[in-house]
Formats: sequence, C-alpha cells, structure tokens
Amino acid sequence: MSQHHLLQDLGEQPQQRAETADRLRAQGIDPYPPRAERTHTAAEVVRAFEAAEAAGADPATGSVVTVPVTVVGRIVSVRAMGKATFAHIQDGSGRLQVYFKQNLLGTERYALLQDLDIGDFIQVPGPLFRTRTGEITVQAQDLTLLAKSLHPLPEKWHGLRDVELRYRQRYADLIANEDVRHIFGTRARLVTVVRRFLDERSFLEVETPILQPLYGGATANPFVTHHQALDRELYLRIAVELYLKRLIVGGFERVYEIGKDFRNEGIDLQHNPEFTMLECYQAYADYTDMMTLVEDLFQTVAGELADGLTLTYQGQAIDLTPPWPRVPLRQAIQDATGIDYMACADKDSLRRAINERQLEIPPQPTWAKLVDKLFGKYVLAHTVQPTFFIDYPLALSPLAKKKPGDPAHVERFQPIIAGLELGNAFTELNDPLDQLARFQDQSQQRAAGDQEAQPLDEDFVLALMYGMPPTGGLGIGIDRMTMLFTDQASIREVILFPQLRTK
Repeated sequence: MSQHHLLQDLGEQPQQRAETADRLRAQGIDPYPPRAERTHTAAEVVRAFEAAEAAGADPATGSVVTVPVTVVGRIVSVRAMGKATFAHIQDGSGRLQVYFKQNLLGTERYALLQDLDIGDFIQVPGPLFRTRTGEITVQAQDLTLLAKSLHPLPEKWHGLRDVELRYRQRYADLIANEDVRHIFGTRARLVTVVRRFLDERSFLEVETPILQPLYGGATANPFVTHHQALDRELYLRIAVELYLKRLIVGGFERVYEIGKDFRNEGIDLQHNPEFTMLECYQAYADYTDMMTLVEDLFQTVAGELADGLTLTYQGQAIDLTPPWPRVPLRQAIQDATGIDYMACADKDSLRRAINERQLEIPPQPTWAKLVDKLFGKYVLAHTVQPTFFIDYPLALSPLAKKKPGDPAHVERFQPIIAGLELGNAFTELNDPLDQLARFQDQSQQRAAGDQEAQPLDEDFVLALMYGMPPTGGLGIGIDRMTMLFTDQASIREVILFPQLRTK
C-alpha cells in the first residue's frame, strides 16, 4: 500500500500496524467491517451476572446460570500466557475482562490475537464466569476485529501531560483520561438539569439566529462574515438578548435559549471566542425575581451534581445556600479601592483618583470602562462566596432599566462565585425612546474609542414601540458554571474543542 506522508511522519508503529491491516485483508479479514453486534455493555454485563448470582445456582448442575453475552470495546490491556490470554476491553460504560483460550477458539481464531494491538476494537461472544480473583469475565467463543487502531494509545500517566496537546488532540485526551470524560459527562448532565429546571417553570425553549445582520446585546467585538447570495456582511451573534426580547414583545411570556455566542476577543482562563450561554426572559418580572431564579437554579444543579449545597472550587469551600448577599457595585468598589466613582464625574477625574491610589488599572477609552476594570480587578477577583453585585452605573448598562430614585444607576446584577463572573441580569429597559437615546450614547462612546460599544439597532427600537411588558432577563455562562461544578480553573478544560493558536 502506498503510504501518505502523514503515516510516515508518525513513525514506525503506525506503519507496522498499517502493514498488519493489509496482511489481514489478504487473509480475507476486513480490519474495518461495517457492522457490529452487542447484547450488553460492560456495565450491563456486571449487573446481569450479579443478578444471576443472586438468583442462585442451577439445582441440576450446581453452577450459576447466566445468559450468553456479546460485548464490544477497545482493547486496553493484554496478558498472554501461551495457549490462554486475558485482555480488558473498554466501552462507554466501563471495562470488562475477556478470556481467550486456544482450545475453545480454535488455533486459527486464536492466532488472530497475534495481529491485535492495544487500541483495537473487537467483538466477543461468550458466557460469563468469575475468575479465582473474583473478576467477572467473558469466556470468548469467537473473536471479531471491528476496527484496527493504527496509532498507539497515549500512555495513561506519561503520554498526555502536554496541556496544549491534550486540547489539540482531545480524542486522545478522552481515551487516556477517565477524569476528562467525567468532566464532559457532568457538563452534559448540567445542561440537562438547567433545561429541565426552566421547562418545569413554563419557559419555552426557542432558537434565534446565529448569523445576524446587526450584532448586539453585549459589549464585544463580533466576528464578521460575508453572505455571497445577498452580497452583505453578517455577524456571528455576540448574544441572543435582543431577539429573545422581541419574542416577549410578540407575546411569549417566558423564553430561553441555550446556545453558542461568539466574541472576537482574547483567550485566557475564563474566555474562549466561542462559548455557550443560557439566556432567559420572564415577563412581569424584575431583577429581584431573576436573583431568586439564579439561587433556585444553582440549588437545583447542586442537588443533581454535588453532594449538597457546599462544594470545593480550587481549594476554596463554597456554600451555595441562599439567600446570597446583595451588594451595590458602588459600595463594593469603594470598600475595595477607596474610590467613589460617583464623585469622579468623568474619565479624567476617575483616572486621577486611580493614579493617586497607585491602582493597577491600564488606560481605558471611557469612564464606564474604567469602572468596569476597577470592579474586575479589585472586587470580582477577590469574591469567593456567592454574591450578587447589584445596581450598576447607567453608562455600563445600555439595555437595563434605570433604578427608581437613582437615575445614575440601573437595575442590574451579576452573580459572582470564586472569582467567576457567572452571569448578567437586568430589569429590562422597555421604554423605546430611552433605549434609542442609550443606543445613541453608545454611538458616541464608539466614536470616543470604545470599539465594543453597541451599534444602534433600529428594528429592536421599533419592536419596543409595539410595547414590551416589565421584564426580567438573565444570562448564565454554561462553560463557567461547568468550571465551578467540576472544579476546573481553565475554561478550556470544559470545552471539548477550544480555540488554540496555530502551531
């Protein structure tokens, strides 16, 4: 067989295994047959045998009666002893021992074991028994190769310590590391619990466009693409907020979406350009209702995934028991830095206050960005226990409703746990003319150098003109929530295929 340079570049073992596959083909054995048969998973085999043991022995023979099984899986270990061989195979449910004996399989079938390698997939039928060490085992009556592995598996303890290699070759990472498979199993369960939680509260799951003619709903730079047939620029969405609120206008009272957002930003421990968000909106609710919803959601998820309302994250004990403290943002920043941002009316005066205290905040294009950086560095990063930071400056929140009696602030909160910014929520702005004025102010901020300021969305303003009831809105980062419940410090550990720099 002519070998592609990739096979040659991988070294001697893949080439030898490819030659073995060719030799099998010459013997009439397909190393990649189109079908497999399975009656039991590894976990089901154990349950079936234990149930048979519990039912007792056959009075006629004195032996345990078991149904024959056919199992499949990847070979992960082999121990040959002349005319007998023990192997372990692994499927999605666990590992199982298989016993091959030459006088049962026949010389020709038993010889096939010589052409099998760690990593190959096989199919084995046979009865079950316990070895002298007590291990439940399949006694092979036949052997079928299902897929030949050309690349050696990574060594469990030595092969995948390179973090970047683990992310680039996640398939190998999943093979080698059971704890990694557990993380993504937990993530899937978390999403299921979140979805069920909202469904049980009469929220309707919907889908909104990923390709949008105008991005909005967050402060971020978008990814830009081009639609050839329409000959126009489109944007990958940075949030689903403005579309979900259009649905509230249209008459749906509770809606949510769990889906991908995309932000053209840097990569770090808490940021990936492609990430998963939950956003939900509830008519006739406000941000206090959303706080209760968050507490109830985290309680529910903890009940399913953790041992209770306490968990450990990066060595820190976290107590999710509600109610969580509600701390005004202005107070939190003042307590942490000594700066009352309301006493610093513009960017220059706030910059002077920062410099006077020798705080490590780099220059920012706007007053609002300086406030946000103060919060992130000196408050958020040092918050361990679950806390709602509430009532944000108007300039930081162009889509939130003003706080009655305090027009400089809006009804907004963020839930913070162990330095993780887990979400964002508002009492939603539903005054169309106020919203129009906010968009126009965002345009001025963009002109002042803030490239993440939101563009004017005239159609959204038009939607609000039809009337939107008082509404509470909430966004929760699924990736960061998974980080919390799986005790992972990096977002890349909870995203199967994170974005990486070119090699």
